[in-house]
Amino acid sequence: MHGSLPPDTAADPTPAELIAGRPFLSRSAIDGLVLEGVPLAAIAAALGTPTYVYSASTIRARYAALASALDGAGLAAHIHYAVKANDHLAVLHLLGRLGAGADVVSQGEFFRALAAGIAPERIVFSGVGKTEEELAQALTAGIGQINVESAEELRALARVAQRLGRTAPVALRVNPDIDARTHAKITTGLAQNKFGIPAAEIPALYAEAAALPGIAPVGLALHIGSQVLSLAPFRESFAVLARLVRELRAAGLAVPRVDCGGGLGVPYRNEPAPTPDALAGALAGAFRSLDLDLLLEPGRWLLAPAGLLLATVVRVKPGPERPFVVLDAGMNDLIRPALYDAWHGIVPLAAASAASEPQPIDIVGPVCESADVFGLARALPPLAPGARVAILDAGAYGSVMSSPYNARPRAAEAMVEGERWALIRPRQALADLWADEQVPDWL
Repeated sequence: MHGSLPPDTAADPTPAELIAGRPFLSRSAIDGLVLEGVPLAAIAAALGTPTYVYSASTIRARYAALASALDGAGLAAHIHYAVKANDHLAVLHLLGRLGAGADVVSQGEFFRALAAGIAPERIVFSGVGKTEEELAQALTAGIGQINVESAEELRALARVAQRLGRTAPVALRVNPDIDARTHAKITTGLAQNKFGIPAAEIPALYAEAAALPGIAPVGLALHIGSQVLSLAPFRESFAVLARLVRELRAAGLAVPRVDCGGGLGVPYRNEPAPTPDALAGALAGAFRSLDLDLLLEPGRWLLAPAGLLLATVVRVKPGPERPFVVLDAGMNDLIRPALYDAWHGIVPLAAASAASEPQPIDIVGPVCESADVFGLARALPPLAPGARVAILDAGAYGSVMSSPYNARPRAAEAMVEGERWALIRPRQALADLWADEQVPDWL
C-alpha cells in the first residue's frame, strides 16, 4: 500500500450520491458540476486551478438552520463562529452580518474579526497560550469573554487587568476527561489533552477568580473536540457542566453563562451525523432548567460543506495496483488527508463523466511527499490530463491551513451566490513567495 490513507471501500458514496447529498451542488447535462447557479468549470477556466470556491448561500442556510434549532428549543443561545475553521474576511463579514459573534484563538484572529466588523463584545478569546500582550490588547478593545485554560493564565490575566485598570470577563474552561470519539489529533476534552482545567479543580479556582481583583467570572466553558459524530459525548460533557453550575451556585457563586464549544461533525462520507435539532435537544435537556445564557462555537459545521477545491489532472501514471491520477492541487493546498487521514469526496466537473464507467484510481498531488494523497482506490470515471475535479467539503480547515511548501503559490479563492461569483483572493504570485526575504549583506 502506498500513501497515508487506507484504501477507500465499496461502501463509499458515488459521485452522484455525493452531489445529491449537498443541496447547493447539481450536475447539468451541458455545464457539468454547478455550485448554486454557477458552473464550476467557468470559475476554473477564469482563475485556473487549484482554486477554492465557497457558497455564500450554503453558509447562510446552515447558520439559519442552527439558529432556528436553538430558538425552537427555547434556548437563550448565541452563536460565535470559530474563526480557525476559515478566517477569510469575506466569510467573517458574511457571518457577522448574519448575527454571529466570533471565537478566536490568537491575536491575528482577534484583529481579523474586528476588521470584518464583528464587535469586540461579541468575541470570545480561547486558547492555552495567550500571551500577556494578547490579553492586554483584548481587554483594551473590550473583549466579550476570555476562556481561561489554567490557574496560571487566570493569575496572569488578573495582573494584566489590574495594570490596565480593566475588569476581565472570564469563563473557566473545563476539561471533563470525556472521549469525543473523534480522531486523536482533534480531540480536546481528555485529561491528557493540553486544553482546559480538570473538572475537580473548577470549584476552588472559580472561587479564587471571584475574589481576584480585575477578574469577573461569568461562567464556564468547554470544548471536547472536532468532527464529533455522536451526541453521547456532548450529553456527557453537558452533564458535567450542569453539575458544576449547580455546585458553584450552591456555594453562593454567580454562574450566568455556559460556553458549550463546537465540534458538531459533518458527513464527509454521507454517514449519519447529528443534526442541529438533535444538538439543541441535548443542550435543552442539560441546561433549560438552569436559566443560563448559552454560547456555541461552531466552525466546521458551518463552513466545511460550503467550500470545495477545484483541481486539474496533470498526469496519469501507471501504478503497481491502480493508476496514479496526479492533480495540480497538493497537500500544501489541503493538508487534512495527510494530517488526519481525512476523507473528502472527489467529483469530476465535466458533464460527460456521469456516463463513463468508473474505475479504481489513486488520486495524488504533486508535492514531494509520500503523504500527498487525496484518495486511494476511488471509483471514478476515467480522468485524462486536463480533466478537472472538485474536492468536496473543503470549506473548513482547507485554505486556512495551506502553505507554500515546495514553493507552490497559495491557491486562488472565489465566492458564489446565486448566479454570480467573485474572486475573493487572487492566486499568490511566484515572486511573492520570496518578496519578504532578505539576504544578509555579508553573504
